[in-house]
Amino acid sequence: MILTDTHLHTSFSSDSRTPMESMVREGIRRGLKTICFTEHYDPDFPEIPAGLDFSLDFDSYYDEYLRMKTLYGDRIEILHGIELGIQPHLSDFLNDFYESQGGRYDFIISSCHLVDRLDPYYPEYFDSLGPEKGLFHYFETLYENLLAFDHYQTAGHLDYAARYIKKPVPEFHYEDYGDILDAILLHLIKKDKALEVNTSGLKAGLAWPNPHMEILKRYHDLGGRRLTIGSDAHQPEHMAYDFHILPDYLRQAGFDRYEIYRKQQPFEILF
Repeated sequence: MILTDTHLHTSFSSDSRTPMESMVREGIRRGLKTICFTEHYDPDFPEIPAGLDFSLDFDSYYDEYLRMKTLYGDRIEILHGIELGIQPHLSDFLNDFYESQGGRYDFIISSCHLVDRLDPYYPEYFDSLGPEKGLFHYFETLYENLLAFDHYQTAGHLDYAARYIKKPVPEFHYEDYGDILDAILLHLIKKDKALEVNTSGLKAGLAWPNPHMEILKRYHDLGGRRLTIGSDAHQPEHMAYDFHILPDYLRQAGFDRYEIYRKQQPFEILF
């Protein structure tokens, strides 16, 4: 069984209204051993009709994390993380951010939420580019992001954009994106970074967690061994979403372990 969830959001993320304490109590109820909060911080996020800005009150978030550790730390391990929304032009800004306060986090996720300042969540992204070209351009941007900022432990939900392709979702074939995906995976391996397995793809209706099995197998074939696992839950009921299927799924790709990070250092867990 997988009893850790290292990608969680609460009301400190602008797309969640869930109190942190509700997530902690649900993690305990589910028998989880370790959870890590990874609140959104997407600097220079464009204004959108929903009014989400993905800013973060760093100090209030940290204070509440410490309060949860005091109240519940004897029942569940609680880690302090952040999910950074990277854009290529933010390299200097994000490096300055890391230098000023990055050391307080146990775990940093590098995520690509915007392509040319548009979130693939919105229909116009794939309406304008189509499924294959839109996904390819997403991977191109994600690779640029990885080159722009190096202070992270895992690459989040690598094929995130696929969640929002209109149905019927076309079959995924690695060879259609092979050059750019190989560049991404080889970069992660060279830099000793992890690849996240994120079950919110299943919750969104995909037939696979992010990333696709073919990406996981290729990562393993190239020598990648570091995995992190998260549900990307924004509500208690979605914590550890479909984690029960992951051991068999990951074994098919060649993996028998994953990692959690404490103080940005990896600790292996066998499953």
